[in-house]
Amino acid sequence: MSLASWFRWNEPPNRISQRNPTEMVVETLMMELSWQIKQAEKQQRERENEYRKIKTGVDYGWLVSYPKQSYDISPGERLQLEDMCTKIHPSYCGPVILRFRQVVAEYEPEAQEVSQLFRSILQEAAEKIKEEEEAKKLARQWNTKNRTSLSLTTFKSRSRISPFISDIKTISEDVERGTQPNRRVWSMPEFRNTK
Repeated sequence: MSLASWFRWNEPPNRISQRNPTEMVVETLMMELSWQIKQAEKQQRERENEYRKIKTGVDYGWLVSYPKQSYDISPGERLQLEDMCTKIHPSYCGPVILRFRQVVAEYEPEAQEVSQLFRSILQEAAEKIKEEEEAKKLARQWNTKNRTSLSLTTFKSRSRISPFISDIKTISEDVERGTQPNRRVWSMPEFRNTK
């Protein structure tokens, strides 16, 4: 056995993650869900303790031992939520977590309700992602289409706009002559056919 095997810290670290970004999103979102469930349980216990204090007038909280985690989502529901998490693009992972935390803080749900809130946030994010993808698709279709229509092309080829031709009448000429202007819009250029 050589000394080099003992000093593995000299080797360059493997910076590229071997895991798929989708797997990382699923793992991150599911960790957030489990953490929020634990926080909801903790708040629920604190509310119960406060209620007991008010009801009995005595704090016995120091005598009570709580289980590590009393509520867990069912395996079927976990699989459904993980499947929904796979539809979340990695760039949306952070905003989904922030939105989830905001909703949990706003509603202060029971531990059993947290997974339902999580599901609704995932559905909301998936719909938003789908809408944005459709908008991008439409934008790409719009950009790839020929922007000039056929009628505009043929119109350009047959006529020429000549704004500086000398025989164009202007309002100032009519004012100088003291005559009433015709019912024509004078700001429009003169159109002439060129053949």
